[in-house]
Amino acid sequence: MSARVAAIVPAKDEAERVAATVTALLSLQDVDVVVVVDDGSTDATASEAADAGALVARHPANRGKAAALETGVARLVTEEQRTGSPEHVLLFADADLAESAANLEPLLVPVLLGSADLTVANIPRSASSLGSGRVVRLARAQIEAMTGRAIEQPLNGMRALTRATFADATPLASGWGVEAAMLVDVLRAGRRVVEVPVELTHRRTGNDIKGRVHRAMQLRDVSTALLARRFLS
Repeated sequence: MSARVAAIVPAKDEAERVAATVTALLSLQDVDVVVVVDDGSTDATASEAADAGALVARHPANRGKAAALETGVARLVTEEQRTGSPEHVLLFADADLAESAANLEPLLVPVLLGSADLTVANIPRSASSLGSGRVVRLARAQIEAMTGRAIEQPLNGMRALTRATFADATPLASGWGVEAAMLVDVLRAGRRVVEVPVELTHRRTGNDIKGRVHRAMQLRDVSTALLARRFLS
């Protein structure tokens, strides 16, 4: 496994956890660079990430996860050109994983070995949202209808992928539809997608008003992104 890995970490107001996440990612054997994209934070996310050893890009105002991922990859390209290093495999990781990000190594192995183009983490139910799972079921059913593949956790943002696979998914769908739309795009392009069980912990979306608002926005964005791809089929 000679390829190197760059972790791309979108972050908003994650000053409490982002340093631990960066440290854990840098502890992975194949990761030699972490790019944190501070997506309009109002706290010390950027400085905490930089102090932990990450390259940091900043959005003055919040632009959403898809924009943060694209900015992160663009920042990586600039760094590769500056250092003359070859293209990295990409690892997308949430900023709130903290120490559990050190468990992401199994997600990298199939891509580094060339047996998968994109891997998606399957995390324990106890670490996922406290909602009813409506958005996940919608995404799963729509992706299967459009591609013939059933993906257990289609909205999981922890993923490893080749650069060619990332290109197949760009431009990324906006908002919270980015993960589901990516699966449709890369499966239609003939890419090999593998799900990998991974033990992760992160901040779960609750079942309070804030959590319900988040899931309503997620439902809107996922529905919009997948509907657009259905008409492109």
